Amino acid sequence: MAATQPALLVTGLPRSGTSWVGKMLEASGQVVYVNEPLNPRHPPGRSPGVLDADVTHRFQYICADNEGDWLPAFRRTLGLRYGVGRELRRNHGPYDLARMAKYATSFTTGRMRGRRAMLDDPYALLAVPWLAERFGIRAVVLVRDPVSLVGSYRKLNWHIHLDELLGQPLLTRDLLDASVVEELREAAAGKDEIHQTALLWRVMYDVVDRVHRHVPGVTIRRYEDLAQRPEEEFAALYDHCGLDFDARARAKVVEATTGTGSDRGAVRWTVRFGLSKTAFRPMDSKQAVDAAQRRLSTEDAERVRKITNQ
Repeated sequence: MAATQPALLVTGLPRSGTSWVGKMLEASGQVVYVNEPLNPRHPPGRSPGVLDADVTHRFQYICADNEGDWLPAFRRTLGLRYGVGRELRRNHGPYDLARMAKYATSFTTGRMRGRRAMLDDPYALLAVPWLAERFGIRAVVLVRDPVSLVGSYRKLNWHIHLDELLGQPLLTRDLLDASVVEELREAAAGKDEIHQTALLWRVMYDVVDRVHRHVPGVTIRRYEDLAQRPEEEFAALYDHCGLDFDARARAKVVEATTGTGSDRGAVRWTVRFGLSKTAFRPMDSKQAVDAAQRRLSTEDAERVRKITNQ
């Protein structure tokens, strides 16, 4: 694999399947998997060895007006240059040291073998246009049905923080009109989490539709299509990413989309996937789609569809 080929990014709202798709692309053996460098939580984020920049918000917006610290940081990350000294100055717990050993090794080995960095990061969703413009990154943006996504958040008891968007003046200036900002403020002041999550879905994917869709190197894919037709859809996705969908990669995709694994994201070390805290686990993709649709009542599902215009 030529080192001059562009780095890859898999993104979309959290719980839209980024970890699953990222692991399926990693099965090519042609990329180095980098887990959520723009996640403001540690781990997996706030690891300066991986990305030496201060992430201040979930869904960090990066543009020409604030790119000063981001340019050198992403240049190192996408160039697979791990900062051991930077990492040791901030993180030195047992898990951190094990993670550092994994990333330092994978970055160095990947760079020597001409592999490309592949970022799996839902929190990079608003950085896609900038990454594409500055680095020519090739991005996969995943869209999951809003009822399934809201149901997943409810199942996990995840709470939405719309202030993460409102607290970024450049974002509200460039991508959100005044009426949307006001709607976000009103929702953030309330306690209706179904409304908040559905509104996040609508606002973020409106940006994707208006902006990302027209960015060279970006493809927008439905999670449900990938889950229902994994072989066909991943073959097309591999082609978009410039990866070889050979017999080995195909076999791994089939194995990982027909399994019934019970691991739900615990820290683990395996020969196949390494040290990870991602939500990925082998699964039966079609069953996962069916189950997700049953997590909300009919009334709540209808409300989500109304809020998201879906």
